[in-house]
Amino acid sequence: MADRQPGAGPRAQRPASGHAILRQLHSRAPNSTQVVGLLTLVISGAILLLLTGVTLTGTVAGLVFFGPVILLTSPIWFPVAAVIFMAIAGFLSVCGFGVVAAAGATWLYRYFSGRHPVGSDRVDYARSRIADTASQMKDYAREYGGYLQNRVKDAAPGA
Repeated sequence: MADRQPGAGPRAQRPASGHAILRQLHSRAPNSTQVVGLLTLVISGAILLLLTGVTLTGTVAGLVFFGPVILLTSPIWFPVAAVIFMAIAGFLSVCGFGVVAAAGATWLYRYFSGRHPVGSDRVDYARSRIADTASQMKDYAREYGGYLQNRVKDAAPGA
């Protein structure tokens, strides 16, 4: 290993003069856009923090003051709220079913008037498959039914 000579390595740091420090600070100083952005961030953050505190304080104060009133009057407002909720839910479901029925009736009208709405090709394909299957089953029943009739005549020749 080589022995190091004092002063052979990196230059020793000299204390900077006053002008050099000012030059370094000036070269790293933020521009006006960065300062405005930082101020905007700090101010909006402080406003949001203040609003969060006010909201939390108001919520806690409201629960402290109105908690007993809510607790004492709950036998009155809970059934009323349940009835109102059921009425609103029923109304919305009836409206939803009405929209679905109107859409279905519109689709059926377009289908039977020959306008070919979306999905009519699937309905036609299913109808043809059902008709083909019914025809095949009818033919099969004729053949199998004749077979059974002959078997009955064989079992009881006089019948």
